[in-house]
Amino acid sequence: MTTSTAVNEARVGPPKIVHHNLNKRTPRGNAGRVVVWVTMIAFALASIIPMIWLIIAPSKTAPQLNNDPPFSFGSFENYVIAWQNLQTFQDGIITQWLLNSVLYTAAIVGIACATALLAGYALAVTALPFKRTLLITTLVATIVPPVALVIPLYIQIVQAGLYDTSTAVILTSSFYPFGVFLAYIYFSTSIPHEVFEAARVDGAGEYKTFFLIALPLSKGLLGMLAFFSFSAAWVNYFLPYVLLGSAANYTLPVGLGILFSSTPALNPGNGAQQSVIGRPEIALAGLVVAIPILIVFLVSSRLLVRGVLAGAVKS
Repeated sequence: MTTSTAVNEARVGPPKIVHHNLNKRTPRGNAGRVVVWVTMIAFALASIIPMIWLIIAPSKTAPQLNNDPPFSFGSFENYVIAWQNLQTFQDGIITQWLLNSVLYTAAIVGIACATALLAGYALAVTALPFKRTLLITTLVATIVPPVALVIPLYIQIVQAGLYDTSTAVILTSSFYPFGVFLAYIYFSTSIPHEVFEAARVDGAGEYKTFFLIALPLSKGLLGMLAFFSFSAAWVNYFLPYVLLGSAANYTLPVGLGILFSSTPALNPGNGAQQSVIGRPEIALAGLVVAIPILIVFLVSSRLLVRGVLAGAVKS
């Protein structure tokens, strides 16, 4: 380095480092965030406010529902009274409907999750013949409206001698092509196939690979399948209504449909004999249907988040 060069560098000094504030938001960006937050809060309120009213409504009497503010609380005793009034309908058959729904839904969720996991794993990992055809068939089944399958299913159930049985509802409601496709996407993208190949090299068969490797790594997927299948089975109305003929086998939504049509609270022309059941009782019946879904969602929320984010970050 020459003397003139050193003098020039001393005069100029070291290069300046310019710091850019990457977190600085423009007015347009701030306005966009405000719009997003306002929209989200509006949708949240639209979803939460009806649920709050449904929870509070059975705490009041019928006159209090008419005269008191919508979100004022009555008393816990009115919940007991409303439930006792519901028990007067057909000698307390609502308890049998609730038990039927619990048993049917538990069986449906178990079968739907097991078949969806196994089928999705087989389509994604194993060398099945006609795999592309099976996958296309699954995709077509996901877009077919469930109502379009009611008549063919009804004919098959009658010919099999299963009409008006719990087996009819459980078998037909366990058909879950969306869960199969969801499991296929999960096993195709979220778990490296090298893991399965390493297990096969070590001598593990397909069943052992599935139960010891794939299943423990798919807890998020299992949470999603369980929640979606539970939600669909718990509130399913039309299919059980068609396949069941006796009131003792009804699910809770079907039974409550009969209850609502025979009470003067919703149908004054046909239910004069059921005057003890009013709007507080109707609200409590709706709450009985909604609360299990809320409980299942809260219990499986962590698994749901894990399932939604599966595959979002790849190593």
